[in-house]
Amino acid sequence: MRGDVVAAARRWIGTPYVHQASLKGVGADCLGLVRGIWREIHGAEPEPVPAYTADWGEIGGAELLLGGAARHLRPATDERSGDLLVFRMRAGAIAKHLGIQATIGPAAGFIHAYDRHGVVESPLSRPWRARIVGRFRFPPL
Repeated sequence: MRGDVVAAARRWIGTPYVHQASLKGVGADCLGLVRGIWREIHGAEPEPVPAYTADWGEIGGAELLLGGAARHLRPATDERSGDLLVFRMRAGAIAKHLGIQATIGPAAGFIHAYDRHGVVESPLSRPWRARIVGRFRFPPL
């Protein structure tokens, strides 16, 4: 399963960044990437996605990404490839970024959709690690 998630995520690399989109090769944001991986592995998405802003510094409001992840994925405490990572980009802001852990260890990396860059694989550097507020696993088939 973990390898399937990473392989699916890597097939999205190069997809342009488009807010609220989820179409491989055409456009996706970070949630759209995860939605596309879910569809590839599990079929239909488990719930409709409400409109959302692209503001990573959004203060207040409901933790929609954390709540959605908790409803449909399994919480994880150890680090494994294929994990969904949830990031809080600014102290006091709600969690607004997602990525898929691609590799672990000293050269750990993750795949995410990033404004002005599209879907890319990036090092899971110390600054990125400091922003992780949730780690989840896709449910088994």
